Amino acid sequence: MRNLIFYSAFIISALAVGFVSCSDDKGDTEKPKINLISPANGDSLRIGADVHLDMELSDNDLLSSYRINIHSAEGHTHDTKSGESTVVFDRSWDLSGKKNEPVHHHEIIIPESAKEGEYHFMVYCLDVSGNQSYVVRSVILSHDAEVQPH
Repeated sequence: MRNLIFYSAFIISALAVGFVSCSDDKGDTEKPKINLISPANGDSLRIGADVHLDMELSDNDLLSSYRINIHSAEGHTHDTKSGESTVVFDRSWDLSGKKNEPVHHHEIIIPESAKEGEYHFMVYCLDVSGNQSYVVRSVILSHDAEVQPH
């Protein structure tokens, strides 16, 4: 009788652990959404001037931060990186506690030291669960580009 009770308890415990470890609860796996309005693909950005950034960020849970990175487009794609690229801008902003955030500012300045050419304008967005998404725009940096409207 004791053996029957012991084995029954063992089997029930093993089944309970099995159900808990095989549950579908993986937490938040949904990446945040980025709707980058400006700059658009192919825009020319003036070296030494500010960039008009206009976008909408959202997440099913809560956002954490976003990052803007501008680097030369030479020698790589974002599927496979095959070379070094020159970074002319890289900065992050905090979005803690926000679920949807319209972003509009002119805090991105293309440095005077940037060389003219094709660059990637990248927006990364991170949510509180660690999910990240990104958007890439090809832009041209030029001394002759029109100053973007404010």
